[in-house]
Amino acid sequence: MSESPYLTAPQVMQRFGISEMSLWRWSHDEKLGFPQPMRIRNRKFYRVEEIEAWERQQMEARAS
Repeated sequence: MSESPYLTAPQVMQRFGISEMSLWRWSHDEKLGFPQPMRIRNRKFYRVEEIEAWERQQMEARAS
């Protein structure tokens, strides 16, 4: 069984060990550039591909 190309907001919070408020802050901080969710019936879904790209970008920024 293949993985979904999307993560729910609770899955994103679990992945990074953050609270709902932190996820909201990340989503509203333009300087941080956190991927914006797609909304379906008032639920947020984040593309795994975008989350992984953002993670790589953060690691590269910290390494330099």
